[in-house]
Amino acid sequence: MAPPAGHIRPGRYLGAFILIVGFMYSLVFFTGDGRPVPKLGIDLQGGTRVTLTVRSTDGQQPPPESIDRARQIIEQRVNGIGVSGAEVVRDGNNLVITVPGERGDEAKSLGRTADLNFRRVAQAVPNQPAAPQQPTPSGKPGTPAPTTPPNAGPGTTTPKPQGRAVPAAEQQQPAPAPGGANAEDVAKARALRQSTDPQVQAQALATLDCAAPDPLRGLDDPKLPLVTCADDNSEKFVLEPVFLPGREIADAGAGQDQNSPGFVVSVTFRAAGSDIWSKFTSANVGKRAAFVLDGRVVSAPNINEPILGGNTQISGRFTLPEAQDLANILKYGSLPLAFDQSEAETVSATLGLASMQAGLIAGAVGLVLVFAYCMFYYRALGVLTVLSLGLAALIIYGVLVLLGRWIGFTLDLAGIAGFIVAIGITADSFIVFFERLKDEVREGRSFRSAVPRGWVRARRTILSADAVSFLAAAVLYILAVGQVKGFAFTLGMSTVLDLVVVFLVTHPLVALASKSKLLSQPAWSGLGEAHRTAAAGRTYAKTSGAPATKEA
Repeated sequence: MAPPAGHIRPGRYLGAFILIVGFMYSLVFFTGDGRPVPKLGIDLQGGTRVTLTVRSTDGQQPPPESIDRARQIIEQRVNGIGVSGAEVVRDGNNLVITVPGERGDEAKSLGRTADLNFRRVAQAVPNQPAAPQQPTPSGKPGTPAPTTPPNAGPGTTTPKPQGRAVPAAEQQQPAPAPGGANAEDVAKARALRQSTDPQVQAQALATLDCAAPDPLRGLDDPKLPLVTCADDNSEKFVLEPVFLPGREIADAGAGQDQNSPGFVVSVTFRAAGSDIWSKFTSANVGKRAAFVLDGRVVSAPNINEPILGGNTQISGRFTLPEAQDLANILKYGSLPLAFDQSEAETVSATLGLASMQAGLIAGAVGLVLVFAYCMFYYRALGVLTVLSLGLAALIIYGVLVLLGRWIGFTLDLAGIAGFIVAIGITADSFIVFFERLKDEVREGRSFRSAVPRGWVRARRTILSADAVSFLAAAVLYILAVGQVKGFAFTLGMSTVLDLVVVFLVTHPLVALASKSKLLSQPAWSGLGEAHRTAAAGRTYAKTSGAPATKEA
């Protein structure tokens, strides 16, 4: 026969809670790496967080599938640099890269479009500041004569093109404006720098400022010529349309340059790309080929003889990390969208440790204040509150470890703030229950008989309050961006776990305490004032002749 409403078998509830905790911690210790340590965010352990924002030239929202594809490619690049614990997550139209530890600077170049194309050099001039030139009247179109690079002397015979490049970390130019490129600026730049008119090309070449932000970065039309700069700003070029797209690259890797100090990036083409490259180098011996990455020339070597077999090299003054970075980007492909860095935050490990200590101290102070209040005001019930909060912390910690292992959830300062706020929510549930008990005792019932009746009435308020808190956290999580999501997630999770603890731990423990002769005494239970109020009511009823409230 089922017990009356509010009457429970405490052992069953506590046993269910013990089974849940036991199962959870068996997963903690016997799955994954078995380490009972939650995954910490970079603001706690140190590292770098880079937020990438899509560059939109037409004001339209990018397709979701393009953002997802970009996230996958950047995630492959992150894995390619061998940084453990790094992750790439989508946050609306933004991508957030977090890299823990000391190698965070490498993440700052992972958001480049990496649109590598091969163009023939039609003209190259040293980059010298020049006054703007007016275009001459058209009517006698001519073709710019190709120039011979200084290092291409007669008699040089090497099957691998040699050229100059600069560190990959310097290849990204700043965007014209945070959050997106100006469509009008892009259109003007294309009209001037991608014109097929040689006179307009000459004007663009003369007026191009290599040190200024480039609105065509990653947005140039491969079917048109291009006037652009070397990545080290040493030369300016007039380039012919793309003859070989970067998608024909099958593999790329970094290695030691056998002909000079430094490192090179070895590129292997697919079958179709290998055929195009072989034919091009065979037909253009003595001329230059430009390796164009995101609209900037990273290398423009002289072709000394045909290069067959589909293998070539991008050489220059690369360090090993720079060569590995460029090879990694080329290997995993170009992004379907252009991005700007809207935020880049680097936190040292020392600062992260100090932040974690500050968060833990704040949480400990909050707990101590709650404990002191409960012990002073509720006595034995306060002890149950402390025990319930401790068990809640135990189950929350296990959930944090498993979420970090399964879905990559990282605990940051915002998340710690969510847990501190949740302490108050959990304490509220206890207070609602205990105050309802006091009301029942004031009406003349004993502690033991007040528990089931008080629980039936209190649980409605507890469920309503937690439902409101959870809905608020859910709405905040949906609408918020960045670290605020972490706050909302931990607040919502703690609210749900609060219900688990109140229903499976707090209520059964109070029911057990009500059956104890010692703990049910008014001096120990914290219900002395309520009992005195009830006694005063009965005394008044006897002297006045009014009906007294009877114990149920």
